[in-house]
Amino acid sequence: YARPPKEGERYLSLLRIESVEGIEPESARRRPQFTELTPIFPKDWMKLETTKDVISTRLIDLIAPIGKGQRAMLVAPPKAGKTFLLMDIANGITTNHPEIVLMVALIGERPEEVTHFSRNVKGEVYASNFDERAEEQTRVSELCLERAKRLAERGKDVVILMDSITRLARAYNMVAPPSGRTLTGGFDPAALYPAKHFFGAARNFEEKGSLTIIATALVETGSRMDDVIFEEFKGTGNMELRLDRSLSERRIFPAIDIKSSGTRHEEQLFDAPTLEKVYRLRRMVDLLDERDATDLVIDRLKKTKTNKDFLDTLHTGA
Repeated sequence: YARPPKEGERYLSLLRIESVEGIEPESARRRPQFTELTPIFPKDWMKLETTKDVISTRLIDLIAPIGKGQRAMLVAPPKAGKTFLLMDIANGITTNHPEIVLMVALIGERPEEVTHFSRNVKGEVYASNFDERAEEQTRVSELCLERAKRLAERGKDVVILMDSITRLARAYNMVAPPSGRTLTGGFDPAALYPAKHFFGAARNFEEKGSLTIIATALVETGSRMDDVIFEEFKGTGNMELRLDRSLSERRIFPAIDIKSSGTRHEEQLFDAPTLEKVYRLRRMVDLLDERDATDLVIDRLKKTKTNKDFLDTLHTGA
């Protein structure tokens, strides 16, 4: 509870705290600290497959599965379909995993995209428009991250969809105190720390709870700064999904580069029979070039109702 500011005061004054995230303040004080929890590899697979016609999430489940606590990077050139892909991922999570707390962080986004996400995603949307100050963009991201951490400390499974980590790093480049050093493209290395702090918060906890972050990284934009940001984040995630502009130009969607996408330690997520079939799929697409591989797999997926049926066709050689 707060009271209005008195004469000479600028802000509301806090009188008392009734609850914190729905629990009593004393109980909230006894929660474990985020940094004290033990991070481990993701082990619980978040199945995204919903219906036969949503090919994007079916393909992700096969070639770059996402587990609870994953630090996933969606590498996307312009006009490759990343927004629709994020929507499909969000709907897959809310449909198959209602226990997960879903958050969407839209940084420097177009206003109409913010409205679209707010109306079509069953989750909390934290957004700042591209015409807002850099301070507002960083504030929104920090608010989203800190709330997600508090929920994870309580044992909740939380997912943040971030679009994009590139624009977040750009915003920090505007507000961070200058370090006196400048990378190619005019990027100050001091601006990398807070952006990496956000992405690096994703982890699965041994005790209970997890924080999954699926962030987009912009490439092929013509900006040298964007290239530098991507190179600095390259290798920091444990799952990478690459979109290919040449596929989208050929109207092949989802425009996922199957051969360049994957998840580290995917053996922790799949059971042994499924893992063997996925390896067989990998060996098959390795014989093809990137474009033909994606086109072939999408065509085969459209002919089957579920991923299980699709993998069984590989097993029988159909």
